[in-house]
Amino acid sequence: MLAAYITHPDCARHEMGPHHPECPERLAAIADHLLIKGYLDYMVAYEAPLATEEQLARAHSALYVREIIDASPTEGYHAVDPDTSMNPYTVRAALRSAGAAVLATDLVLSGEVPAAFCGVRPPGHHAERSAAMGFCFFNNVVVGIRHALDVHGLQRVALIDFDVHHGNGSEDILRGDERVLMCSIFEKGLYPFSGDDATGPNMVNVGLPTRSGSEAFREAVSTHWLPALEAFAPQLIYISAGFDAHREDDMGNLGLVEADYEWVTQQLMAVARRHGQGRIISCLEGGYVLSPLARSAGAHIKVLIGAD
Repeated sequence: MLAAYITHPDCARHEMGPHHPECPERLAAIADHLLIKGYLDYMVAYEAPLATEEQLARAHSALYVREIIDASPTEGYHAVDPDTSMNPYTVRAALRSAGAAVLATDLVLSGEVPAAFCGVRPPGHHAERSAAMGFCFFNNVVVGIRHALDVHGLQRVALIDFDVHHGNGSEDILRGDERVLMCSIFEKGLYPFSGDDATGPNMVNVGLPTRSGSEAFREAVSTHWLPALEAFAPQLIYISAGFDAHREDDMGNLGLVEADYEWVTQQLMAVARRHGQGRIISCLEGGYVLSPLARSAGAHIKVLIGAD
């Protein structure tokens, strides 16, 4: 059975000015790499729908959702924080990105596909319940998670975040939700300067020192994530797939390589097969240098789709 590749041209129309690292070319780099490698032959392409305000309000306050939509500029840029701006196309891109996670959830839980990758932007894991920040407006993966829980009735869902930056927004929204286990690895001392102290019993946070490298990353996954996941037995796994911990990406300095993303995806797929009928959904987060981003995403997706 083929996996899903969910994206939309609207996601490339959002941009935050010249030389901003979270640029439209990120999606093209990934798509080109998947095409060259032949991985798209293992996937069915879907266009991301627009998330509804009802779907967004499962993760965000209804007031915040309306504030973001109403803040859309008719021209130029509107800054929501020093690093995060909206152009006239941002709202539609953000709605598509969250809508992709909802569609992925429906496809996977209906049995139409075993797995899905959402190649969308803007990313989401820094978006808190009532705040946009860190290039993020709506928390795409959490919108998908709450859709799985509140609409499809799942009881146990895991969120895995291996972006180099701590997913403060996801933690803000999900802390204390006993239906969700969130496991994250991030580089200590980086934006958003959080995560060292977990804010809820359903959080497994592992902050790694600068230049930790592959061995420390794999040890953290094996020691902290995998036992927690086995005990939790998730019915569905979501991944906040950030690739900025790669050694060639200057947004962080953990020193990972493509083989690490391939390895961690293999571990998560094994958990998904044991407890969740192999169901897994991945949403793009960070990764800002185009070549390592494309290669790392390719290594990750190769395992998701079962390519040779």
